[in-house]
Amino acid sequence: MITMEDIVRDGHPALRQVAKEITLPPSEEDKKILKSMMQYIKNSQDTETAQKYGLRPGIGLAAPQINIPKRMFAVHLEDDADQLHSYALVNPKIVSHSVEKAYLTSGEGCLSVDRNIPGYVPRYSRVTIKAFDIDGKPVKLRLKGLAAIAVQHEIDHLNGVMFYDYINQKDPYFEPPNAVPLDR
Repeated sequence: MITMEDIVRDGHPALRQVAKEITLPPSEEDKKILKSMMQYIKNSQDTETAQKYGLRPGIGLAAPQINIPKRMFAVHLEDDADQLHSYALVNPKIVSHSVEKAYLTSGEGCLSVDRNIPGYVPRYSRVTIKAFDIDGKPVKLRLKGLAAIAVQHEIDHLNGVMFYDYINQKDPYFEPPNAVPLDR
């Protein structure tokens, strides 16, 4: 079981490396890692389990965050329409995106960042992702809103990018033009 002790923190070199593609189909070891990442997310959202094991709640976790430089992540969240988005993806790529941007009015957080970093993080409002599931089968997802933001955050981890890299340093609450504010 993954715990907060397994998650590397801001400043760790693994968070700034570009992760390597996974050979398909995923190995049993890769599947085990991906399943444990998804389990962490689900456990972290369960108040009782999170308290018992000292887990910080999250909606996504990428392999580099547990010091594994591989292109895979898990996301588990409900969007504003109460639709469940639960994905364990391998070798994800954004194949298209909206011109329109979106940002969370509360800002973004990260399990690898222990401090609150205020500011708006502009993201694409809608994205189309191509990836592979845990068994190596192709997956195509069209996402919008919080699900799109979460997936972009995790793909950034695979590319060595942190959410705060996007925050306007001179004006953290600068509202990007043509961007939709999302409450969370």
